[in-house]
Amino acid sequence: MRRLFPVTYETAAQAPGTGPEGREGGEVGAAAGARAAVPPGGPAGAGAGRDWSLAELAAAYAYPEPGAAVGGPRPWLRANMVSTLDGAAQHEGHSQPISNAADMRIFGTLRALADVIVVGAETVRQEGYRPARARAEFAAARTAAGQGRAPAIAIVTAGLELDFSLPLFTSPLVPTLLLTGAAAAPDRVAAAEKAGARVVVAGEGMGVDPARAVRALAELGHTRLLTEGGPRLLGQLVAADVLDELCLTVAPMLTAGDAQRIAGGPAVAVPRRFELVSLLEEDGFLFSRYRRS
Repeated sequence: MRRLFPVTYETAAQAPGTGPEGREGGEVGAAAGARAAVPPGGPAGAGAGRDWSLAELAAAYAYPEPGAAVGGPRPWLRANMVSTLDGAAQHEGHSQPISNAADMRIFGTLRALADVIVVGAETVRQEGYRPARARAEFAAARTAAGQGRAPAIAIVTAGLELDFSLPLFTSPLVPTLLLTGAAAAPDRVAAAEKAGARVVVAGEGMGVDPARAVRALAELGHTRLLTEGGPRLLGQLVAADVLDELCLTVAPMLTAGDAQRIAGGPAVAVPRRFELVSLLEEDGFLFSRYRRS
């Protein structure tokens, strides 16, 4: 992997092909790491092709220091999404076909850094979501940050129409959270609570208010927030202006068809401006990181 931005004299000196190229297999292993010209915090003049350790990869995607806010630290909401060159966020209903090994390493690292992973109910159903697992490689860092062994999964759902026999409810390391509206059906609420989930009211009526959901998670002590979509949920977060950061993988693929973009729903009145803070590349895949400007 090469660091393309921010540009330093080390990255500028690394022309494509000056070092060994390649990828490690799997999501994130004890010895696996993204390949880069110079890892964050690495020594000046480090050679091309040097593998980043997991600690270095985590440093590259570290959450900002929590800002002060009334009632406690300000939450920070980042999204992690993947898109093809022609804007498809999925292929045949799944994101896996447009991902690669490096994308999955970053995916795993972002999960390991988060307090909670926020996801839409439809994505849970389509992607076969499972509970986040404890990662031995990140255990010490999570303990130092005051985090539990693994992030919680928070599902945004108006109707609570979920299969409560899934591992998300039967075998999570921490209880799964359900963000729903005050008018959610009492029988579904009771079924969710019986299954061990924690129901969190984050909206009036049947819907969920994104800003209220972020506040509710912060009140539970979750300030490092990560959302993995899907597109409908991300569109709601964008429209509510609660998204602080977007980590976007651009896959060097074309799919055509009518697949969803990474964010759907009504357009915002004025486009939200974000600034590029990091750009990595491997095997033609671009790994960008944008923050609200």
